[in-house]
Formats: sequence, C-alpha cells, structure tokens
Amino acid sequence: MTGQTFQILNAFLTVGAMAFGLLVALWAFRKTAGARAAQAIWRRRVNELEDRVARADSVFGAHPGLVLVWDEPPFEAEAQGWGEPRIFGSSVALASLLRFAEAADGPDPAGVLMEGLADYEARAASGDETTLRKRFQDLMQEGRPFSLTIIGPSGRFLEVDGRAAGTQLVVWLSDSTIRGLEESGARGRIEEARRLVSKDPMAFLDMLGRAPFPAWRTNASGRLEWANSVYVRAVDAGSLDEVLQQQILLDAGMKEQTGKGIEEGKPQCETRIIVVNGRRRAMEFLIFPVSGGAAGIAIDQTAGEEAKAELTRFRRAHDETLNHMAEAVVVFDRSKRMSFANRAFADLFKLDDAFLNDRPSHGTLLDRMREKRLLPEQADYAGWKTDELAQYDQAPNEETPDELWPLPDGRTLRVARQRHPLGGVMLIFEDKTDELALKARYNTLINVQRATLDKLHEAVAVFGADGRLQLNNNAFEELWGFSSDELDGQPDFDTVAETCAALFSDDRVWTDIKGRVTDPSPQARKQVTGEMRRSDDRVLTYLTRPLPDGATLICWDDVTDSRRIEEALRERAEALEASERIKTEFVEHVSYQLRTPLTTIGGYADMLAEGFAGELTDRQREPMSAIQAASSHLAKLIDDILDVAAIDAGKLELDLGDVGVSEVVEDAVALVAAKAEHNSIKLTAELDAELGLMRADRNRIKQVAMNLLSNALRHVEPGGLVTIGARRGDEDITLWVEDDGEGIAPEQQARVFDRFSRGDRGGAGLGLALVKEIAQLHGGWVELQSEPGKGTKVACHFPIEPRGDGVPPELALMGTTTAKLRETV
Repeated sequence: MTGQTFQILNAFLTVGAMAFGLLVALWAFRKTAGARAAQAIWRRRVNELEDRVARADSVFGAHPGLVLVWDEPPFEAEAQGWGEPRIFGSSVALASLLRFAEAADGPDPAGVLMEGLADYEARAASGDETTLRKRFQDLMQEGRPFSLTIIGPSGRFLEVDGRAAGTQLVVWLSDSTIRGLEESGARGRIEEARRLVSKDPMAFLDMLGRAPFPAWRTNASGRLEWANSVYVRAVDAGSLDEVLQQQILLDAGMKEQTGKGIEEGKPQCETRIIVVNGRRRAMEFLIFPVSGGAAGIAIDQTAGEEAKAELTRFRRAHDETLNHMAEAVVVFDRSKRMSFANRAFADLFKLDDAFLNDRPSHGTLLDRMREKRLLPEQADYAGWKTDELAQYDQAPNEETPDELWPLPDGRTLRVARQRHPLGGVMLIFEDKTDELALKARYNTLINVQRATLDKLHEAVAVFGADGRLQLNNNAFEELWGFSSDELDGQPDFDTVAETCAALFSDDRVWTDIKGRVTDPSPQARKQVTGEMRRSDDRVLTYLTRPLPDGATLICWDDVTDSRRIEEALRERAEALEASERIKTEFVEHVSYQLRTPLTTIGGYADMLAEGFAGELTDRQREPMSAIQAASSHLAKLIDDILDVAAIDAGKLELDLGDVGVSEVVEDAVALVAAKAEHNSIKLTAELDAELGLMRADRNRIKQVAMNLLSNALRHVEPGGLVTIGARRGDEDITLWVEDDGEGIAPEQQARVFDRFSRGDRGGAGLGLALVKEIAQLHGGWVELQSEPGKGTKVACHFPIEPRGDGVPPELALMGTTTAKLRETV
C-alpha cells in the first residue's frame, strides 16, 4: 500500500512538475514575445539599410571621380592643411586626379590632392576666374556652394562641385579620363566604395542626393523608386513625390535599358539625345544592376558629342582637302585596309572606282598595281612587299625616308610614308617626272653657264644672300690670285675679301660691296659700278648686279690696257684739235691774204675788158676773158673755203626767211645759162606748180643750186642735158640736179661728199661737201644716184621748217609759230 501510494505520489509529483514546467514555459514565451518582435524589426531595418547602401554604392561607383567629405570645417580643426576628409571613390580615380594635380601619393592623399589643385586657374559657372582655395573658404565660412572647372597644366579639365550637407562639407571631383576603365577596375572601385560607405551609409545617400548629375534607382520591374534633386529639375517636376507618383522618366529608353541590364546582369551604357530644360543635350545613361533592381546616373556628354561631330566634320573637310590636292594620297587603317583615296590617286594609277570602293587591303592594292605595271621592277617582289607592309609595325615617331619609284612607263614618282594620326599608314605619291627632267635641264644649263663663264675674260663671282660664294669662273681666280682649292666649300665674302685686300686694300669699297650682297633692302639691291686701282698698277672696273633669286653677281674687268689706249687717244685728240685749230686759222689767214690781191686782179681785169685803157683787140679779149674766169673761180673757191671753216668753227648761222624755191631755181638757171649755152649743153628746169614757200636761208639754198649745176655742167659733154628740179613733199622740199654725163664709179660714190675729195670729178673738192653740210645745217640730208656712162643725180632734201644745228633757237621757234599761223590762214 505504501509502495502503491508512493508510486501514485511520485506520478502526481511528475505530472505537477511537468505542468509547472509547461506553465513556466508559457510564461517565459509571453515574456520574450516583445523582444523577439523588436529583434525582427531591427533585423528588417538592417536589411533595408544594407539594401540602400548597396543601391547607393552602385550609383556612387558609376561616378567617374572622387567625393571628399569633411565632418567639420578643416580650418577650424587645424591651423594648416585641409583636415582629414573621408574619400569616396576608386583608387584609380584618386591616382588619376593626383596625376592631374601633379602631386605624389602619401599618407594624406586628400590633403595632397586639394593642395595640388587649390591654386590652379579655375572658372566658375558664371564665367568668373577664381581658384579652388577661394571658393572652398566661401563654402566653409558661409556655406556658399560652387561649381568650378579647373584647367590643368597638361590641358585637361577637372569639374569640381562643393556643397554643404548638414554639418558636413562635400566636394565632388570629376575627371572624364577615368570613365573608360576596365570592368575589373570598376568592380574594385565598387568594393572600395562599399567599404567606405558602409561606415556612414546615410551620409553617402545624402551626398548622392546632392550629386550634380541626375541619379535614380528602380526596382526589378523597372519602376522608379528614388531620384535625386538634379533628376527632379531635369524632368521639370515640382518634387520627388510627383516624379515617383507619375513615374516621370528622364528618357523613354531608360526602361528598356534598365530591363536589359537586369536581364543580362551587367552594366549598360548608352548615349541618347534628350531635352533638358528646353535644350538638346547628349546624355550618357549608365545603369547598373543592384540588389532588388537597378541604379543609374546620366552624365552630360554634349561637349564630347559636339567634339565628335566637329571631328567628323573636320575629317570630312580634311578628306575634301586631300581630294583637291595635286598629289595622290591613300590612307590605310590599322587593319591594313584602305580607308581613303583621293581623286588624284585614282587618276595617277588608273584604278577602277569599284575596286577602290571595296576598300582593298594594302597587299591586294600592291598586287593589282604590279599587274598593271605601276610599281618599280623588283627582283624579289615578295621580299619587297613584306618590307612595304612592315611600315605598320614601326614606331609612330620613326621617320621613313622618301623614295623615288621609277615606273616601267617612264614616269618617276616620289613616295612619302607616314603614320596616320588615327592609326595606320598614309602614302603620298607625287609625279616628279617633269621636275626631274627640268632639274636635269637646269643642271645642264648650270654646267653650260659655268663653262660659258670660264670662257669670259672678265672675272665673275656670284654670292648668295647669306654672303657665301656660290659660283665663280677661272678668270676670277687668276685675277685675284686664288688657288683652285682655296675657294672650295663656298667661303664667305669676308674670307674672299681678305685675300683680295692684298692687292686692293680700300676697306670702304669692300664694305660697300658686302652691303650690296647681304643687305636685302631695296636701297642696297641696286646696280653699282666703280673702279679699283690695285697695288700692282692694274686698273679694274667692277659691277654689282642683284639677281632675281636674291644672289648678287660681281664682275671685274681689267681695263689697264684700255685706259692706256684712252690716254693715248686723248692725247692724240688734243693734238688733232690743236692741228685743226691751226689749220683753220691758217686757212682764214691765207684766204684773207688771197682775197685782197684777187679782188684787185679781178677789178683791173674788168676795167680793161670794158676799155678803160683803150679798146681791146680780138686777140687781147680771149686772154682777158680767161683772166676774169680764173679770178671768178678762185674767188668762189676762197668763199667755199671760208664757209667750210665757218662751219667747222660752228660760226655759220643761217639767215632764215620765207624762200620761194621756184625763184631760187630760176635765178640759178639764169646765172649758168650762158655757160651752158657756150658749152652747147641743154639746161632745163622741172618745178612743181605748188612748191610754195619754205623756211630757209635763201643765199645758202641758191649756193646749193649753183654748186649742183656747176658740178653737172663740168662733167657733161657738149650736146648733153642737165636738168634741175624741185618737188614738195608732206614735210620737206627736194631740190635735185640730174645730168647724162659720165657718171661716178661705185667705189668713188662713198667719198663724193667728203671735203677736198676728187670724187666730184674735178674741182677743188668742196662743192658737194658744202651742199651736204648746208643741207644738214637746215636739218636735211642729201642722196646720190649714179651709174657710170649713164649720168648722175644729186638730190637735197630740205625740211619745210628747218631744225638743224645751224638754226638759232629763237628763229626756229619763230619759224614754228609762223608755220602754225600759215596753216591757220
């Protein structure tokens, strides 16, 4: 009983303990239910925060730059430096910006970077010039935001934006050079950003919200869940709530791009043209898949797209320019395929447009040109082609010398090769056939010129504009005593002048000649002549003449012998002048001394002939007539001699007046008519009916007519014919006498008008000489026509208005005036 009771009690106690335990468990469960609920709430919030951090991390990693965050103003915490800001961004971006600032890495990269950029030239959004140091002080002291563009020393540009985020200061640094990083680098940047952002995710989200470019996040279905303020302003919305409620997208292609990124699980980058604030902008959309959806940013690439468009236009203009070049140009890209060929290339090698439009490779083009025999003949074509295509493997800065290609058709091409700035090789072909032919002809001409100069007895030297000797002949070396090798290497003018100074030491002359050689001014580039008397008693004349190419030719001529001859001739001329003066004085003296007794003889002969001493018998009359004729002839001869002397002395002046030629001819005919009749010679006159008047010396014209008639009568046989005539031309009157006498031999005709010549067939030799000189004094001339056995004709041409040396200037002017009045009347 006792054992049974004990068992029952034991069972009861066991059941009670179990009930108690159950009650305690129920109580404990109720007591911990609130804690478990709170723990679940916090776990959920942590997950949400981690999700936000991941999303912000993805968006932040797309930014091609750095973000510096100061928890407190740096200059309040430290007297010097830039504090200790937190750095958000990739190490690659940091390294790129340090290179931009030309700063070295160290324990404080943010301070080094800011100090390196602080004083660079910068331009604010308003266009004002400033520096990062000034604008950061304004941000620190007054909370004034800024946006700057910093111009680096290498020509790169850095965008800097500063904002106040609560008590924090934020500076955004963007450099476009880090946008094209590899995916691995981008992943590392994201990891680094996640590590840094995880320390303060709320601050990171706040900074992303203040980013100067549009940023957003979408869920897996592409629905917009968050956007920053720049995005809101870009879509012209009033607030973020309006954007999220109406799902306003920055661009219609965003949804498709987001879906593609989520589906493929990798970032998507596209550039599209959208309208932002009423202006067309080229935006680069970067969308990254993140946990629970995708994040994206939009970077304004308008400037880059415009630069690309400008580059495209430039390349098009460049191609058009090449098309207008006379040289043939062909460009091959990196893949050795033709990317451009101008029209001159197709014309030079006669290639089909269809073949060129297929963009053949460089090797294919060479093969085609070889088939058409448009390449130089090569013994090893395969090796030559390999060397030609090896141009693509050379360094860009390695120069390739130009080549000359002699083509089988006789043409010669110059080929220039150079690496193209966009990659590949550019070939330029120029037809040098004509140029080489001209060069050969030019060299031949130079050689001929040099040989010609060597044949000259004058010394010739040609100096270039740089003062160096370019060309000289053998006479130059011999004249100044140069050796054959002394003038090699184009010596300068001073060296040549130093050697020449041994024979001619006047420095002023050599300095003046040097100025003519080296001075390019128009005053110096003039022809100059001069004379040099050397120390060896030789006399040289020199001439400097500028040449069209800027060179100067200097010529020396040895005139020593010529000067000696000139001196001898001068002395001889002076002697002849003195002899002529003595002769003239003698003639005048003798003529005067002869005239006095001759006048006495003639006078007494006339008196005796007229019966002063009694009537003469027939036997006495014949000698008396001979005495009268001889005295008349001698008197005329003396007059002619005096006239010649007066002409030689320049003292014979014409007594001008209006002369009727017909009257003069008739008077002359009347004076010689008796003599013609006595010698049985027929004398006739042929005068134009409209001879009129002319301005002349009547007595001298009559003297000409008398001399011509006397000369003709003296050489005509009895029964012959002498004719005197006159005719009027447009500007002159011709007085002529013609006879049918014996004529004049051809070898004597040239001397007929010389003084004291027997060419006038007897007489003293002054008659025709006076005729010629009287005609010349009037400004006229004489002419002779004669044939032996057929007769002679002498014609004198007198201008209607005299203009010879014997006409006084005032009378000539009066004659001109009279002629004009006569024409007017």
